Amino acid sequence: MDSLLNDGFIFWHWWVLGLLLLVAEVLTPGTFFMWIGAAAFVTGFAAWVLPGLSWPGEIVLFALLSLAAVAAWFRFRPMRRSDDADNGLNQRGRQLVGRELTLVSDIVNGVGQARLDDSVWRVSGPDLASGSRVRVVATDGATLKIKPVAGHHDTGHGH
Repeated sequence: MDSLLNDGFIFWHWWVLGLLLLVAEVLTPGTFFMWIGAAAFVTGFAAWVLPGLSWPGEIVLFALLSLAAVAAWFRFRPMRRSDDADNGLNQRGRQLVGRELTLVSDIVNGVGQARLDDSVWRVSGPDLASGSRVRVVATDGATLKIKPVAGHHDTGHGH
């Protein structure tokens, strides 16, 4: 320790610290240690280019670079969406909300079927005749909740 205080840090000490911080980054979640490790690498480079830099100056430089790196990390990191767990991924029905469909069977007692592209979906909504145009307003598992499209409301049966 006395040798370190008398002679100061050697530039490669900073690089070793940077490498250790990168190893810590690999072993922990997030991207926090990587930025401090980058500050250590830059400090080592500065100590190599400026051999007259004192060890207190190197420590101050490292501290300032670390603060700047962490501030940049907070500023530019990808923002997490609060609804990540409920983003609709792998929930095709939720992607259909707002689409218009044509009933392929009458809706009786609130249940029927509608065609969308090359698939037939179970639908629930008001009683309507086959051939009626409906809009998807929500999903309940694999069942699409629908409502009639204005101007196409047909309650008569027998198309």
